[in-house]
Amino acid sequence: MRSARLTGPRLTGPRLTGPRLTGPDRLAVVLVAHGSRDPRAAAATEALACAVRRVRPDWEVRATYLDHAGPRPLDVLAALPGRRAVVVPLLLTKAYHGRVDLPAVLSAAAGLPVSVTLAPVLGPAPAVIEGLVRRLPADRLDAVVLAAAGTRDAAARATVERAADALSARLSVPCAVSYASAAPPLPGAVVDLLRASGARRIGVAAYFLAPGRLYDLAARSALEAGAVAVAEPLTDAPEIARLVAARVDESLSGLLAAA
Repeated sequence: MRSARLTGPRLTGPRLTGPRLTGPDRLAVVLVAHGSRDPRAAAATEALACAVRRVRPDWEVRATYLDHAGPRPLDVLAALPGRRAVVVPLLLTKAYHGRVDLPAVLSAAAGLPVSVTLAPVLGPAPAVIEGLVRRLPADRLDAVVLAAAGTRDAAARATVERAADALSARLSVPCAVSYASAAPPLPGAVVDLLRASGARRIGVAAYFLAPGRLYDLAARSALEAGAVAVAEPLTDAPEIARLVAARVDESLSGLLAAA
């Protein structure tokens, strides 16, 4: 049994535009994803970059990757024509990549002729919760499993728990966390527990920004246990594109306040 293709609509509505800047005056927004050998992951990141460009066409938006795919963030920062850049982590928790890898990128970029600011990670945020809801089926569910990639970082897992609590409140149904790796329980085990408690229509919300091996593992585990639907990753959901733009604006506002 395979998961249904439950995708959200493309970004629509008014664009949040600013003055058209070119050359060194144009702000560069460098999106940084983890990277994967699975080509679907890079395609999802590029789709999100395109969605952010539609929201803010006055920005120079680039997609980069920490591993596997290219280009690397430091290479893009070194080649930018502009003088200002905001690095946006495409991460839903502040685990190892957010705490270690990205600060290392900024440290390495200190000698470049560009001012680089690091924005906060994307999750959890109300926009992420709305994106998760958009990906779920419209039919009533008895319970939801929030499936995440997994991490050994307890603080990062706590943010996933907060996202599950927010999703439960938004949908008015129980929502339990599961992980595809690094920490228990697997999505299938959580589906079993929810079925044992009386739930019959159990859906899975994907706390993933892109598809890949871990998403596939989570989906297969849940479906084999009897989940009725597994939502697709957030990818270029309108809420995520606008959240990226908000993270950039917040970072720039913080710089102005500090100055």
